Amino acid sequence: MPIYRGDGPIRLSALWQHQFPKGPPIAHELRTAYSDRWVRFHSLPGSKRYPETEDEYAVVLHRYNTVLDELFAGTDVHVITVAWSWEPDGPEHPPARHQVHPQGTRWTTLAYDDDPDPELHSYTHLYADRRPWRPGTVDDILREVADDVLSGVIITDSNLTRVHHPYDGGADVIATSSAERDRMRDSHQDWLPRNPAGL
Repeated sequence: MPIYRGDGPIRLSALWQHQFPKGPPIAHELRTAYSDRWVRFHSLPGSKRYPETEDEYAVVLHRYNTVLDELFAGTDVHVITVAWSWEPDGPEHPPARHQVHPQGTRWTTLAYDDDPDPELHSYTHLYADRRPWRPGTVDDILREVADDVLSGVIITDSNLTRVHHPYDGGADVIATSSAERDRMRDSHQDWLPRNPAGL
């Protein structure tokens, strides 16, 4: 299996540990670990979760790309997608990950093998590539995320100072500071969750 060579897997792992020391690159855990810098945006008006028409997909992609452009305009980004398997090198799910991120190569694998029953062991494989950011460059991935086909996607700048984690229904952003987070939140009031907890 090819290993991620954008900056080298060792450098990328070391950079992640330096910038996000509270845990591994598991996207859904970041909002709790870095809640002081976190904000969530919903993808559709009224917090509707899934797009059903091309017009709604256009809204979803517009919102994703607007926030991504605010975070990463003029920079390179690491695009990280996730697959899982029941064996370290077994068949991976979902197959759509390779279809929409063929340039992603294996960065690292996280093993969940503490259970004494080996049938309950699983492996999370992270694939990454580095590319110049431009709006639309990850639309194929974002559509699969919007349909809940892909999960765990992370888009981050080359120095891992900001994180965008799209999920089905919206996106979590980890900004560089609470002040930056507040500026982004205030710029997109209509996209914020109605839940008082920001979810």
